[in-house]
Amino acid sequence: MKFGLIPVNVGSQNAEQIVGLAQKAEAVGLESVWTFEHAIVPNDYQSKYPYSADGKMGVTPETNFVDPLIALTLVAAHTKTVRLGTGVNILPQVSPLLLAKQAASLDLVSGGRFMLGVGIGWLREEFDAMGTPFERRGARFDDYIAAMRKVWSGETVEHESDFLHWTGFKSYPTPLQSPFPVVIGGSKGKAFERIAKYGEGWFAPTPVPDVLAEQLKQLGEACAAEGRDVATVEITAMWAPAMGLDSVEKFRDLGVARLVVPLPALGEPNPIDGIDKLGNEVVAKLG
Repeated sequence: MKFGLIPVNVGSQNAEQIVGLAQKAEAVGLESVWTFEHAIVPNDYQSKYPYSADGKMGVTPETNFVDPLIALTLVAAHTKTVRLGTGVNILPQVSPLLLAKQAASLDLVSGGRFMLGVGIGWLREEFDAMGTPFERRGARFDDYIAAMRKVWSGETVEHESDFLHWTGFKSYPTPLQSPFPVVIGGSKGKAFERIAKYGEGWFAPTPVPDVLAEQLKQLGEACAAEGRDVATVEITAMWAPAMGLDSVEKFRDLGVARLVVPLPALGEPNPIDGIDKLGNEVVAKLG
């Protein structure tokens, strides 16, 4: 089982904190570090966060959300082996050409360690602030993924759609990894259909094995409809040490490849101590 840490970019007050978390994670044998993304946190919002009972994010508007790609570039410059993932960036609210360029560049400077996690988003107020339509964000997501893969191919890009009009250009560098790993987050709406069509991996937003088992059935059906083996989708799920080591085997039996631990779930006032404990008591035994 591979273990990761999330988020290394939220709440950090300086570069040293971000680098310190990542270097400690690498030192104790964690496979990856991950980020969360929000460009803004509204003072108040009507949109419902789909993965909490009260429909709210667990952060205040004053919480530092260091841009994920900047944070991971910083991490890349100060580590050697730990993989870097966005968990997840909100694809439909940004320029897909710029994100494709940034992702390929980060993969290059990190030596092929970057995984681009993306989702369709849920916070209408953020889309409004970004100047991007909230409507049809699912269709825009699908189109952007197809278009970005053309950018990463290194071939001349031709892409005409409802959302993009690209013709006659190339974009270099291309990613070192091929295929470049796109990890799709979420479990609502057409998430499983999208994963089956476009994703190298799935970032599952549940830490409950029984719930995940039901969702994996849906993913398996979506993959079968695409003529794809569900085993080709790398599964990443959330996990907390308080769940116990036995739960890791449940996830392993379900086919989960990676468990990502939220920083608050480490259970230590100093996260560095929590990462040490995670390395010694979990990764050393089960990694």
